[in-house]
Amino acid sequence: MIRIQREAFDAAAELRTFSAAAAGAGATAMFIGAVRRESDGKPITAMTLEHYPGMTEKALAGIEAAALGRWPIERSLIIHRYGRLEPGEDIVLVITTSAHRQAAFAACEFLMDWLKTKAPFWKFEETGTEADWVEAKASDGAAAARWE
Repeated sequence: MIRIQREAFDAAAELRTFSAAAAGAGATAMFIGAVRRESDGKPITAMTLEHYPGMTEKALAGIEAAALGRWPIERSLIIHRYGRLEPGEDIVLVITTSAHRQAAFAACEFLMDWLKTKAPFWKFEETGTEADWVEAKASDGAAAARWE
């Protein structure tokens, strides 16, 4: 399941709902990504995430389908926020479930690596004195490439 939303999410509530629907699973893996408090030694005051509705959902559905095709995961949940967020606010939640932990962990990590590099979100970062679009990092590309 995929949700793209402006509103904050409650990770604990999402996990409870997700787990109730996947009662037969032996393993659940979860990742929460939040706005960092600093970047390159500069304090972040806000980050704005933009996306194109329709295009983003289609891209995330493809990423989710790739994970479902690679590992025997029973269910997955991706929640990604957009809009202006402040340090400490959650941006993304990924939950996967499978009969065994290896598949749940691997699928969760794969989803995050591909979301970070292939999902059409654009990030505008504000510091105390500067504001600029966030460029992709080589380390993120390397993490995603290991799955190809």
